[in-house]
Amino acid sequence: MTRTDGGTGSRPGYEPGPGPDLGPGGDLGPGGDLGRGPDLGPGADPGPGADLGPGADLGPGADLGPGADLGPVTDPGPAPDLGPELRPSRRKPLLITVAVVAVAAVAVGAFVLGGSGKADGTAKANTPKVQTAAVSRADLTDTKELPGTLGFGAEKTLKSGKKGLITKLPAEGDTIKRGKPLFWVDDRPVIAFTGATPLYRTLTPPKDAKSKPLRGRDVKMVADNLRALGYDIGAQPKPGYSAVSPTAGGRTADDEGEFTPSLSAALKRWQKYIGMAPTGTLAVGDVQVLPGEVRIGAVTAGLGDEATEPVLTVSSMAKAVTVPVDATEAGQVRKGAKVTVVLPNGTEAEGRVDKIGRAATQEKGAGGAGGAGTPNAPQKLDVTVLLSDRTKVDDLDAASVTVRFTTQTHKNVLTVPVGALTALREGGYAVQLAATNKLVAVETGMFSRGLVEIKSATLSEGTKVVTAS
Repeated sequence: MTRTDGGTGSRPGYEPGPGPDLGPGGDLGPGGDLGRGPDLGPGADPGPGADLGPGADLGPGADLGPGADLGPVTDPGPAPDLGPELRPSRRKPLLITVAVVAVAAVAVGAFVLGGSGKADGTAKANTPKVQTAAVSRADLTDTKELPGTLGFGAEKTLKSGKKGLITKLPAEGDTIKRGKPLFWVDDRPVIAFTGATPLYRTLTPPKDAKSKPLRGRDVKMVADNLRALGYDIGAQPKPGYSAVSPTAGGRTADDEGEFTPSLSAALKRWQKYIGMAPTGTLAVGDVQVLPGEVRIGAVTAGLGDEATEPVLTVSSMAKAVTVPVDATEAGQVRKGAKVTVVLPNGTEAEGRVDKIGRAATQEKGAGGAGGAGTPNAPQKLDVTVLLSDRTKVDDLDAASVTVRFTTQTHKNVLTVPVGALTALREGGYAVQLAATNKLVAVETGMFSRGLVEIKSATLSEGTKVVTAS
């Protein structure tokens, strides 16, 4: 015979027959012996509250209905022993399934009950606290950052003051100090002097003791350079007097010198040392007057070129930052003002404004014919910034930097965090007093680094206000 109770296997020669009919609400009672357990069959409904007792076989898909009493989960009771031939093979998995369902139900209930208390605690912990800040007095500054270029400053083009051919040139990047040759014309050196006045005439000594010596700023420039190079130039006039005849001689300005015989003799000794003809006379083109020690930029001439054409460019040895500033905003920049320079590696270096250009230039358009300025582009003035600590840029010859200018400062003003401002529906702003929650209208001023300047007749330093940050 073939087993037909919905089991997974069949045993020839065995037919248990139909199980007892429980009916809805049937109570088998504890310890009821169903044999191998009633077979409800797939989808059987035992009815509400049915007590299936231990070992009942629900079959796959059985619907227990609400309130069904599965009996004690932990002790399902002894199952009838049908013998090794007739013992059903799936009873144990069903009992484990029932136990898991019951344990899961208990666990869910415990989670719901325990979770309720935890949610209440979290809600209390997340209750936002009112943040406050005190009205304080501070100096607020308004800054503006502009791009700049670090380099050796503006380059100056040099050419010889006398005719001849270029016979020797320096290398790009060379450093030229006072008394050193810049280049050679007709195989004679052109020497670097420093000063503010170029040599614009030939300096010659007086012909005799009765002759008046040449006077002027160019003479003083030569005298200062020879003295700096270690030569004894003799007496030079003190401010307001002549060195030749202090009692009868004419008055001299503070920045003038006299080309005395002693100065001419010192010049002759220097000319012999440097490799020039020792004449005691200095002609235009024999020296190039520079503002100080310079660095050779571009060498534009070649050997054999005419010396009166551009020969080379020089720049200051002091590294500087050039910042193009809109001509309309240049009035906010003051000579000598302190600035902060942000270097490519992110470090900051202090500096000061050294010079503000006076010739406005227009930005060149990308791709414009001949580098013409962009139509309607703003006019720019070059502002030169010198670094206070030049060692910070020893490893840089040129770089793009950012320069932070302080455009205005409001000193000793009342301030609050920007987050303390409340926008009013009728316009303007107010702050909320922490003690009374009252709104007090304020007039705002400068905003700077998270703070805002406020003006109010009723607020004073130390008053606590509500803030969002």
